[in-house]
Amino acid sequence: MPKKTKSGHRRAKPGARGRGSFFHIQVRPKSEFVFFRNQDVGGKGGLERVAGRRANGSWATQKWLIGKSEAHRVGRRLVPDTPEARKLLRMLGSTPSHLGGDRFRAKDRQKIPAAMKPTPAMRRAQLRNIRKAQAAVRRRRRKQSV
Repeated sequence: MPKKTKSGHRRAKPGARGRGSFFHIQVRPKSEFVFFRNQDVGGKGGLERVAGRRANGSWATQKWLIGKSEAHRVGRRLVPDTPEARKLLRMLGSTPSHLGGDRFRAKDRQKIPAAMKPTPAMRRAQLRNIRKAQAAVRRRRRKQSV
């Protein structure tokens, strides 16, 4: 049974009152990690990634934080209000299921097998990088000849 405070009221569970500024979408259990770090994705107060460091030294996403200005709750569903939040929710491996308060759980995005790589997006990025490098070489040559 939860302890009562000096005033006789029971302590509210974190996120139960909805006063926090983020919705939490857990992707992996907290117990897998020994150290955590927040990373802003985009602007301040919008989307944040909580990265966790495992005992073996590898890093992975433990959960995503979506600012309450970026999304809202309708019943047990999380509905995005901005394109960034919509993109994040689409990227997840499943639709977030409500746990309670501001907390949700979802699966992480799928891993792409090596046989399916490079993906079309990877190919486009490679071509873009090659064109950038070629343009830099051309600029350097032009500079040297003048």
